Amino acid sequence: MFNKSCYRLSAAITAGMIMGSAGDAFAGNTFSTISDNIGTSIGTLPGLISGLSYLFGVLLGVLGVMKIKDHVENPTQTPLKDGAIRLASGGALFALPMLFDAMFNTVGTGNQAAVVPLQKVNFAVN
Repeated sequence: MFNKSCYRLSAAITAGMIMGSAGDAFAGNTFSTISDNIGTSIGTLPGLISGLSYLFGVLLGVLGVMKIKDHVENPTQTPLKDGAIRLASGGALFALPMLFDAMFNTVGTGNQAAVVPLQKVNFAVN
């Protein structure tokens, strides 16, 4: 299907793209700027976790109601515990952002550690 020249061409194109983009893209990155970027990126993580827990909490709640409906229609095929487990898990996930908020308000967020810039690294081997 593919011959050797096709593989060589794709390897040459990939190498050219890597060499062309590596010039100034990483020139200003130091450990301090990378750690600052990681710190600012992690700041949006609680919002993502809250959104996903609301989404999956509602999803598990709906699936739990559907399993309970299946149990009502045919009790011998679908046990009640399947629907109850899904409802309990959905409720726990739906309540997770409120628990996080209560935890952050109790512990406090004023004492966060700041990212300290790296001044000097010395790897002297004697």
